[in-house]
Amino acid sequence: MTKRAAASREENVQNRGVIRLGGLAVLASLSSLFYYSQRGEILMHGDATAHINIARRLFDSLTPGPLQLGTVWLPLPHILMAPFIYSDKLWQSGVGAAIPSMVAYILGVLGIFRLAGGVLESSGLSETAAVAGAWVAAFAYGANPNLIYTQTTALTEPLYLGFFIWALVYFAEFWRDLREENRGRAPAFRSLRRCGYCVACAEMTRYDGWFLAGVLGLIVFIIAISRWENRWLRWSGLTFLVGLAILPSCWLTYNALVYGNALAFANGPYSAKAIELRVGAPNPAFHNYWLGGLYFLKSAQVTLAVGNWGRFWVGAALTAALGLLWRARKRALPILILLWSPLAFYAYSLSYGWVPLHVPNWWPHAVFNQRFGLELLPMFAVLAGILVAMAAARFGARTSSRTLWSAVGVAAVLLALSYGFVLKAQPLDLTEAERSWNMRRGIDTSLERILVALPPDSMFLMDVGAHVGVMERAGIPLRRVVNADNHRPWLRPGDPEGIWERTLADPGKYVNYVISFDGDPVDVGVNKTNLTLLTVIHSMSQPAARIYQTTRANQAR
Repeated sequence: MTKRAAASREENVQNRGVIRLGGLAVLASLSSLFYYSQRGEILMHGDATAHINIARRLFDSLTPGPLQLGTVWLPLPHILMAPFIYSDKLWQSGVGAAIPSMVAYILGVLGIFRLAGGVLESSGLSETAAVAGAWVAAFAYGANPNLIYTQTTALTEPLYLGFFIWALVYFAEFWRDLREENRGRAPAFRSLRRCGYCVACAEMTRYDGWFLAGVLGLIVFIIAISRWENRWLRWSGLTFLVGLAILPSCWLTYNALVYGNALAFANGPYSAKAIELRVGAPNPAFHNYWLGGLYFLKSAQVTLAVGNWGRFWVGAALTAALGLLWRARKRALPILILLWSPLAFYAYSLSYGWVPLHVPNWWPHAVFNQRFGLELLPMFAVLAGILVAMAAARFGARTSSRTLWSAVGVAAVLLALSYGFVLKAQPLDLTEAERSWNMRRGIDTSLERILVALPPDSMFLMDVGAHVGVMERAGIPLRRVVNADNHRPWLRPGDPEGIWERTLADPGKYVNYVISFDGDPVDVGVNKTNLTLLTVIHSMSQPAARIYQTTRANQAR
């Protein structure tokens, strides 16, 4: 057999492996969607419901268009969801909004496989060892129960992870091609450009992407400076850095023009800081960067294993990282920095970014923002695969595929046990979603029962911020709900011609019913002169809700 034929045969074998892996990921994704949707658990998280309805407002609103994207959350997830929730059925069920997350999950599994395999090959291990380690890494990532649940929702973590992983894949290939001069400039430039596209998407998905862009930009800058005589590298590095800055600059400009504050997403009335000041949730890591890092690392541990067993994951990851550094040195350092980079970002976010995170093992012994721990899953998955491959090679697997695949089997059993205990105890991301739903369930379900009994063409005035899921589950199009986003936000202190302001001043002229919650903008700002109180709904965990009837409701329609 010629070398060309052998290479073609090996490529076909690899492609079949990737197809099998992709098929398993698709099966896991669809099966989990069916399971959790049947149990009514994909719409429980308040943030997931909010994401769905921001996307829906792009075309289903009294004032549809890009201004419905708001200011706090980045726009790409909502833009990607919008086509899939155009159908009322897919919107109400939440299934349509899960599609981008599910696609990202599948691509993330394939990306982890490619990333781990590439890192292992570049570190000098055999192709068989690299493939085996890649399978372990892909299983560690794709079989995680918390990720499997989260990818059935509209939460943005799975989508971001997909972009993050593929950014690392292309950067690792850029770094490899750059060091292998015989491959020429074109492959390295192509990989760096693709990396830039993935980072740009990550930047518009979560603010984690801005930090990722900063770390990647610094690494590329250092590479370009160290090889300053290479004109091609200087130019491509400069292009990459400028490209990373474009989309965040556009978002800052959008906030400045529309909301009068370039940092409205960080310090505006709907920012994490403002919400934390209103809610007053305890933040054990407040102004303590070290403690913030520990809480984030703990959230990642309990994402992987029950109780303190997550420490073994941390120990294994550190062992693999040190082993890879010893074996590959400079070839592995940039990838390791990028894999661990979420730890630095979230340590800062928890300590100085007004973002609390609670884990059940530590004070205040609750579950809040626990899903952030998923951001370290790629690191744990890749290093798990690397550890297995290097350990097997250390004991002779370089020449014995039987020994190697035996090590893979042992690793798979250990991973299955770890994740099995997580499933038995219930994934904490699902527990967090249940907690979010239980806080709203009393009022939301009571409101829903009342709303579905009202005339089907009724118009409503309501601040939908905290309870927009009521309209979604009741099947009431958002174009029949006057809300705080139906005005021009660049006019301050208010838009005198805005539908929102006019309806607050004279609700009977525009809507049939007014829904308010104690202390919300409707309760504080609406003219109640000609309103008739129909009912009051009380809940122990939420402000009381009131439904008023306007004079328009009595008119024949």
